[in-house]
Amino acid sequence: MYPISVGGAWGYNRPMRSIYDLSLSELQTQLAAWGYPAYRARQIWQGLYRNLWAAPADFHVLPAALRAQLAEAYRWQPLAPVTELRSADGQTVKTLFRLADGRQIETVLMKYGDPAAEVPPRRKRRRTLCISTQAGCAMGCTFCATGQMGFQRHLTAGEIVAQVIRFARQLAQQGERLTNVVLMGMGEPLHNYENTLQAIDRLNDSQGFAFGARRFTLSTVGLVPAIRRFAAEKRQVGLAVSLHAADDDLRARMLPIARRYPLAELMAALREYAAQTRRRVTFEWALVEGVNDSPQQARQLAALLSGLLAHVNLIPLNPTAGFAGRGSSARRVRAFAAVLEEAKIPVTVRLRRGVDIQAGCGQLASRTQPTAKPDAYS
Repeated sequence: MYPISVGGAWGYNRPMRSIYDLSLSELQTQLAAWGYPAYRARQIWQGLYRNLWAAPADFHVLPAALRAQLAEAYRWQPLAPVTELRSADGQTVKTLFRLADGRQIETVLMKYGDPAAEVPPRRKRRRTLCISTQAGCAMGCTFCATGQMGFQRHLTAGEIVAQVIRFARQLAQQGERLTNVVLMGMGEPLHNYENTLQAIDRLNDSQGFAFGARRFTLSTVGLVPAIRRFAAEKRQVGLAVSLHAADDDLRARMLPIARRYPLAELMAALREYAAQTRRRVTFEWALVEGVNDSPQQARQLAALLSGLLAHVNLIPLNPTAGFAGRGSSARRVRAFAAVLEEAKIPVTVRLRRGVDIQAGCGQLASRTQPTAKPDAYS
């Protein structure tokens, strides 16, 4: 059942699908049912994903009658902006969106490099979008604001896609383009496997948005069966794992899902992924002062990753209201990284982005919605 729209900018007072929830084949079926030739569906698809048109009125290539039918049949604005915050340096923008059923999600645009530079290195001029795949999250990670909210619902493929298209359109109006999409916002992408991968496929489609598979990075807390399924599909989408601890006891205290999937099972699945795809695995490690930032933890991590094609991202923890821990000091971060470097484990210390605007996942939404108990993972 699709949410009921509520009038005004949302559309009409009846169940209504978002236009972004339609695959190309579904669009072709609908157009055929309305008596239009197949090429009209392709025109709509390219208008949505190549030209980034936002409303039926933009589709000047279509007959007026068809534009009216599309306006009547589908929701064209699945995301309603509630709040937008910009970091002091202007490089991070966080937007809180309301969905058609009143749920809220967050999307964060992070800019790297100066677009005014004449010939900036490509990697230094990235425009990375961090998108959500769920409203809330069922994983219950203790230090994560989204985990503290609890699970509300999965996003549809169209709601995931719409986040990307909205910001791609915004950047295009500024003469820029999106370079990377990371599925690291609110929610666990592999818990919402079907919709998440449908969204990626839709954005990757060569007839539409044509966003390269290698420009996506999907982040997971370690759902072993889904990782194995992902590996078997041999996709070229990047995989990042929120690890945060190198022993089962500590990891289970930080990430409750680790009680179900201990490190031995997780690492076996990740080695399978690396063998199937020949792609490295990125490991995310939020450094919490006095909890997981000791040299001993670093040595355990180095042993855990030995022989695996891997890269470690170290990020001092973004503070959240529901977690008492604080990010590690620069000295402890350097010491942790040095242990990994000595063990020949590739490591990068990431800058915390948007701390002044609460850019950590779920921090803004959790201020405007009551928290809920996490649902059991299924």
